Amino acid sequence: MDASASNQLRGTVKAVSIGAVMAEVIVDVNGIEMVAAITKDSAERLGLASGMPAVAIIKATDVMIGVD
Repeated sequence: MDASASNQLRGTVKAVSIGAVMAEVIVDVNGIEMVAAITKDSAERLGLASGMPAVAIIKATDVMIGVD
């Protein structure tokens, strides 16, 4: 996949919960769940469904780390 974001994690869609405006998509990446909030229209346009392959693309200027 060609995109401006270099952080691309290939995985499998575990669940898609579509609401009135937004959708929550859970992608399993080697046993780690990545959760994305995207528009309902985007989820429907991509045809997202449980079990299909997907790529979690991460584009962020900040990553926070916390410790106890």
